[in-house]
Amino acid sequence: MKRGPWLAVGLAAVGAVAAPPEPTGNPKDFRFKTCLHSISFAGIWRGQATLTVDEFLEKAKVLGYDGVMLVAKRPHVSPLDYDAEARAKLRRRIESLGLKLVCMAGYTDFSGGIDRGGIPHTEIQAAYVGELAKLARDLGTDMIRVFTGYERPGIPYDRQYASVLEGLRLAGLEAAKQGVTLAVQNHHDIALHHAAMSWLLREVALPNVRAAFDAWAPTLQGQSPVEIAEGVRALAPFIVHTTVAQYERHPRYRYDAPLTNYLRQDDVIRAVPMDRAGIIDYDAFFAALKAIGYRGYVAYEMCEVLDGGGSVENLDRAARAFVEYARKWQ
Repeated sequence: MKRGPWLAVGLAAVGAVAAPPEPTGNPKDFRFKTCLHSISFAGIWRGQATLTVDEFLEKAKVLGYDGVMLVAKRPHVSPLDYDAEARAKLRRRIESLGLKLVCMAGYTDFSGGIDRGGIPHTEIQAAYVGELAKLARDLGTDMIRVFTGYERPGIPYDRQYASVLEGLRLAGLEAAKQGVTLAVQNHHDIALHHAAMSWLLREVALPNVRAAFDAWAPTLQGQSPVEIAEGVRALAPFIVHTTVAQYERHPRYRYDAPLTNYLRQDDVIRAVPMDRAGIIDYDAFFAALKAIGYRGYVAYEMCEVLDGGGSVENLDRAARAFVEYARKWQ
């Protein structure tokens, strides 16, 4: 892989970044702590209650979580709303509650705007990640969760892939200036499969650009628990974070009057608590994490319409269910 001078200079700066602990490869080293993602109380989904950041932090403490993952956009912790004083106040609040700020949740799409070549969208997003890295540093965490990119129709795949590759490199170098690691979640279309994700991270070739590998995305791709475990093994050198949530499939049909029949449509996905039998085999996933000696945090999120509704009381019940589930693995 040919590297320009800018990358060579950047790699020297990245060398000082202290990344979160990577898996050791020894099952005896397996350990993790629980983390609650503030997206769960951000009012994003239909009927979902909205808590302020301070209310969310108190909630995470009461529910028994070790740490938190904060949405790095409105209505929670946007860089636009947090000046130096507000950042210092929030950091003190997190520490006073005895919580660990595990990471900031960044929202990137490095293939966005690719159809408008005159606008430096990749640079803009890298600069945004750089601002998030400053925010993360000020708040006391060394990790930001990021995404790759959505695939746009009518544009060659490799052109979009190259945009994601360039974006992650630029963003990784910006984050390194603040001693921050980027954890790339398998969420967006580009490099979604674990084989493609492993290839992408090896091409990025920055020690502070790692993986936040989840089980729910490959499950929705149709992968079996065995295949998901293969993904954990393939990404073992990179995994520094993971987020869990349980779901059900609800079949959908559309009535076709000329046929007097119903035509099968794609399923809709709904969230259920971790104590419900859903579509994701988390016992197999955690067994795979144990096999590679994972040593990070596991974040829980309610990031879809949840069974029972979006009231605070129902969200609390689901959040507690994950803490109970986690105990058998800790």
